[in-house]
Amino acid sequence: MNLAGKIALFVGGTLFGSAGFKLLGSKDARKVYTHVTAAALRCKDQVMHDVETVQENCADILADAKAINEARAAKEEAAFIEDGAQA
Repeated sequence: MNLAGKIALFVGGTLFGSAGFKLLGSKDARKVYTHVTAAALRCKDQVMHDVETVQENCADILADAKAINEARAAKEEAAFIEDGAQA
């Protein structure tokens, strides 16, 4: 590529970049960014709500599992004591 072609590419890129910055900084673009950010925040809030729900369910499951194990241990202990009394 000759020097004139390189200069033309440089000038074209500079103009395209300048136009891009103006486009990205326009009121319409800012409005789009604002709406996208608002949607992302709503999504984050929903995800956090879902995480809290899952954590609450896990806590309930854990409590139920502990209660089952405690009841089972008490039943086994009662059976052991009963077996000892019969011997």
